[in-house]
Amino acid sequence: VICYMMVAHVKAYFGYDDSLDAFGVHGVGGTVGAVLTGVFAARAINPVFKDVHGNVLASGALEGNVHQLTNQMVGVLIAWVLAGIGTVVILKVVDLLVGLRVSTQHEIQGLDLTQHGEEAYYSEASA
Repeated sequence: VICYMMVAHVKAYFGYDDSLDAFGVHGVGGTVGAVLTGVFAARAINPVFKDVHGNVLASGALEGNVHQLTNQMVGVLIAWVLAGIGTVVILKVVDLLVGLRVSTQHEIQGLDLTQHGEEAYYSEASA
């Protein structure tokens, strides 16, 4: 539901260009999933936390281990920072090598035609 809301409503509201909906689906969906793992983690599924006597301890926030939720949020923050830095580096390299934008005239004319030499969607109106 959250991914759908991002793709169908939030993207339209803010007007950002994400034709594959990568941010709404993977960015937001992954973030929500990672944080909720800290909430719903259960010792019955993964009994990794043990005390000195070998007794299994609570795994997620619902079982009383709020530290796992904190760890998940720190992990999400680190992932966002690394993704942001990596994206900026890649964009700078691409911009230096081949450029990131086409001319305004090419955008108006259509990238399928100007960049690939073909028309992707032929209609009588465009002929």
